[in-house]
Amino acid sequence: MIEVYTDGATSGNPGQSGAGIVIIKDGARQSYSIPLDIMTNHHAEFWAIIKALEICQSDHPDDIISLRSDSQSAVQAIDKEYTKNKEFQPLLEQIMQLSRQFPHFFIKWIPEKQNKAADQLAREAIRQTQ
Repeated sequence: MIEVYTDGATSGNPGQSGAGIVIIKDGARQSYSIPLDIMTNHHAEFWAIIKALEICQSDHPDDIISLRSDSQSAVQAIDKEYTKNKEFQPLLEQIMQLSRQFPHFFIKWIPEKQNKAADQLAREAIRQTQ
């Protein structure tokens, strides 16, 4: 099983955004800092999850994915496979499509203090664009 930690951050809301991703497999850690476009913080959270799943699809397609995020709105939408917010629906659909390609996919909400590494990577991605 792979542990995946994601976080999205923005400089302003909306503003320049970044995704931070930490993937842990068999004790080995991979870190990703991915600049995103200008968007809201909630959009950045969804995009961080999408980017993480794309990386896992490319590098770990046969593994069980246990994804952790400190975004309650993203985790709840994915868990329920539903969001009222029309802006998030295409992002949710993309996440669901990606997640179904793994043998098993789990998502869990975690407090911000347990997601500091992904947060730092997301903020670093914003700095890369400035």
